[in-house]
Amino acid sequence: MKTVDERRMRAPADLTVYLGHVAAAYPVLCLAESMRRVAREAVEDAAADGCDYLEIRFGPATHARPGFDIGTVLDAACAGLDEGRRATRMPVGLVVCALRHHDEETNRAVARAAAAAAGRGVVGFDVAGDELLYPSLEPYRASFSIAAAAGLGLTAHAAEAGPASAAVDAVELLGVRRIGHGSHVVDDPTVLAWAAREGITIEVCLTSNVYTGAARSIAEHPLRQFLASGCSVVIGDDNPVNIGTTLSAEERRLETHAGLTAGQVRAIQRTACEVAFTDESTRASLLRRFVA
Repeated sequence: MKTVDERRMRAPADLTVYLGHVAAAYPVLCLAESMRRVAREAVEDAAADGCDYLEIRFGPATHARPGFDIGTVLDAACAGLDEGRRATRMPVGLVVCALRHHDEETNRAVARAAAAAAGRGVVGFDVAGDELLYPSLEPYRASFSIAAAAGLGLTAHAAEAGPASAAVDAVELLGVRRIGHGSHVVDDPTVLAWAAREGITIEVCLTSNVYTGAARSIAEHPLRQFLASGCSVVIGDDNPVNIGTTLSAEERRLETHAGLTAGQVRAIQRTACEVAFTDESTRASLLRRFVA
């Protein structure tokens, strides 16, 4: 799959424009074999980049069509991840996304499919999509209740394009403990202090946040404000193929562009082990490897 034209991705944009570029890849993922292959290769690419554990997320309803329903899409993705896990021996989990622009019944169907696949590779549940056009989180409460009942880890894309209060809504309405992107949390000192006090983890994606307009540049990213306030922070690469990055490249940018020390980067890596949506045996193994 070709990388999206970086000149277009680097143009001044907002979340709506960025998601339009991401959607350009969707037509190649409407077959089970394509979905399985992309999932497998995502694991292989992450392992080759030096990852010890991978959580990959996607919205299966985006790829569903007649004869390729949500459950079948999810089965294909799980099969690909399992192939990648066996080939690389790297633990991997799938975080399934409800999407803001889909209707409530579609998202409930996604949640039911995710719950049915718990233990077969699905480890978490998320809501993603255009926060500018669909700001309310109320429509996703039922879906998150289904996911929570299945024991899935809960996260939500919030306060990426919306206000800091969106992160509070995600925690209080949906029960999440991790916030995707969350850049605008720093706009409200009260919410920032609340996130630190409650131990809410912010999932930061440096390069992606610049492309979506959530941060003006990597040097000006609110990451350091999160850390200075005592917030729990982890790093992701978001859409590595679309934006031409990797997790290792993002971690290097923490020091070269964001001004973090090597010790701060190590602390972020340890946090990733601690908040991963995985079983305690895998978590203990990851922490042992981290210490070693």
